[in-house]
Amino acid sequence: MDIQKINVNFDFTIDTPRFWDNYWDFMNGIGRSAVDPDTASPMLKKYQQILWSKELPNGEVMALKAGTGAKYLTWKDFRFGSDSITSSFRYKKNRSLLEQVQSCLPDYRRYMENYVRSSYTIGGEIIFPKRHGGINQTRGCNQLISDRWDRTLECIRKFYNGEESPLYQTLLADKAFFDLFVDFKGYIDFFFLQDCVSKDYTSVEFYIGNGDFNEYPFPQSVDQYTLWIEKTLEFVRLRNERIRKEVEDNYTE
Repeated sequence: MDIQKINVNFDFTIDTPRFWDNYWDFMNGIGRSAVDPDTASPMLKKYQQILWSKELPNGEVMALKAGTGAKYLTWKDFRFGSDSITSSFRYKKNRSLLEQVQSCLPDYRRYMENYVRSSYTIGGEIIFPKRHGGINQTRGCNQLISDRWDRTLECIRKFYNGEESPLYQTLLADKAFFDLFVDFKGYIDFFFLQDCVSKDYTSVEFYIGNGDFNEYPFPQSVDQYTLWIEKTLEFVRLRNERIRKEVEDNYTE
């Protein structure tokens, strides 16, 4: 596999069949696809396989093999699925706020399409162990996390410190996976997540709020929503740059 083939600007909605079909019919123009690049984009699977097939902090080399269905990517006894670590909260329960956002923007569709295309680059993606009740599923269903990546990462940080969190039992079930990275810093560095944490790796940077899990998880105003989108896109841009630099520094002649 050739890591030089990774283009950090590649938009995975392009090779996801029918991704944009009837996209703007959802909730009277709020927008949402019925197809998920995390399962349907061949290029995303290839990129995930190439990028994470490397030496782990524990000294082993993760050599991922591509499969189908529940065996999307495998290594040893692990099964992995792809997961987007960005969210725009376009759910029916947030309809009122989304309609406010829509009315405040000069071109909502262009704004949101830019977000979707930018966030569905490799900088917005990660892999997790795949199983019923696993991390990907639980972080979306748990109301204290609500699919927020910053809160998910805070749970992972706490897990490495032996502290309780809303995802503690879920992460504990995948302890063998997290042991591969030795500690929180190892996990962060392996997945190029440095821009999500403080320089000393002791705290997570929250897009909105202060990290209190009991705080309402969703943006509550147009300004908060656009701030969330802005910070998400900045994170994806910075992570893509880290990945691009890794490719150039270590795999070019």
